[in-house]
Amino acid sequence: MRETIRNQFSAKSEADSCLLCYTAPCTANCPHGLDAAKLIRSLRFKHIPGGADWPKCGDVCGPCESQDCTEACLRGKMDRPVRIPELIEYVRNLGQSKFRLPGKINLGIEFCGIPCENPFFLSSSVVASNYTMVAKAFEMGWAGAVFKTIGTFVPQEVSPRFSSIGKEGNSFSGFKNIEQISDHTLEENLEFMSRLKRDFPHKVVVASILGQDEEEWTFLARKVTEAGVDIIECNFSCPHMTGEGLGSDVGQSPELVALYTAATRKGTDLPILAKMTPNIGNMEIPAIAAMENGATGIAAINTIKSIMNINLDDFVSEPRVDGKSCVGGYSGKTVKPIALRFIHDMKKHPKLKECPISGMGGIETWRDAAEFIAMGCANVQITTSVMQYGYRIIEDFIDGLTAFLSEKGYHSLQEIIGLALPNVVQADQLNRNSISYPKFDFHKCLGCGRCYLSCYDGGHQALEIAEENGRPKLMPKKCVGCQLCTFVCPAGAISSSTRVNA
Repeated sequence: MRETIRNQFSAKSEADSCLLCYTAPCTANCPHGLDAAKLIRSLRFKHIPGGADWPKCGDVCGPCESQDCTEACLRGKMDRPVRIPELIEYVRNLGQSKFRLPGKINLGIEFCGIPCENPFFLSSSVVASNYTMVAKAFEMGWAGAVFKTIGTFVPQEVSPRFSSIGKEGNSFSGFKNIEQISDHTLEENLEFMSRLKRDFPHKVVVASILGQDEEEWTFLARKVTEAGVDIIECNFSCPHMTGEGLGSDVGQSPELVALYTAATRKGTDLPILAKMTPNIGNMEIPAIAAMENGATGIAAINTIKSIMNINLDDFVSEPRVDGKSCVGGYSGKTVKPIALRFIHDMKKHPKLKECPISGMGGIETWRDAAEFIAMGCANVQITTSVMQYGYRIIEDFIDGLTAFLSEKGYHSLQEIIGLALPNVVQADQLNRNSISYPKFDFHKCLGCGRCYLSCYDGGHQALEIAEENGRPKLMPKKCVGCQLCTFVCPAGAISSSTRVNA
């Protein structure tokens, strides 16, 4: 048992330590021509059933003695290479049942009346800012792209413009940017979008626009419509535009949202998405204003106003621009719970429950995307995952979601849209007459005492350390079932038990 557990943790750490190289030396140096890098990614991004070559790879790697893949691993130049043969052997030993090829799954979805081959779109940002970039993404399998926001002006940008925040080895938990709208001219951007639609007629091209007054919103809507795009997204939410009455200043005002949505509608008959700012208490209010004035759907959420990474030597925040910084937009994995809350609130509102929502904010893996879909989104937009892993992450999104739907017995993406909504209720509707105590697996327990420390100093002093074996011992009369111990255990040795009456 302990050997199995050690192997499990070793496999996770090995996959997490992979550098995810562009041209992976491990794959290039495999004497059998196997794509070891792709297989490692399937474990890293939690879609092992999608790695259909795992059994084959295990059969070949078992007797292979070359170690060429491990010797070529660039991680070895930092500390030690990823132990690729051992990693593959671990996954192979999970059993053939893990490697069922997915059945026929329909990832296609209709969004705002537009058919999409899958729900995955690039969001309006640097990852979708010219023809070459978006064309590459389309060729790799992305269903659509929301082109980087365009206006009638070209902003003067700063350098640098990005910063990240990490925690315990993860350097990309949160991400900040102070980038503004497209740095190409309006004419260049219109040509990019027109050519994309001409060369990729079955992909979805969304034009994100930002005007400075009613006339500009109407003008921009008319121009992108003439360019042949499928959908228009109104950027009412950029948190760091330099002009007054732009970006999130608009999204915080239902009156301006209504005014500019109506102005956009004057210039087009295409579907319109109103992109909402999270820098507000109740997103439903501006969302309703948009829907009542010509919007077809909502996009949410944009980035959150933030200040991060203050250097305590000179007290300058990041990104540092000649010794100064400014409020910027926060994104990345850590904003996902906030995004899901806003989407839930809108989908539960009587006036918005049928409103199409394009969800975004912290989507890094197929699991994140599935959560947004289960919360009611028919479409998701992605940026920071692409910035970390490249457009190739679409393979993991598609493989992971397909395998999940197949494993659960679904046949189409449509079947899971909104399934999580009924399970989020008002706090006074939660069961307060029962309790779920923590359950300890002492085969996994390392005896580190983390659970004891957290319970005593941050909980209800319901654990003590047994003298005979150094393992935690529960005191049920003190335990309130808060489950703090389950989250701090580094070995996964604590879980929830069956609920009992309090």
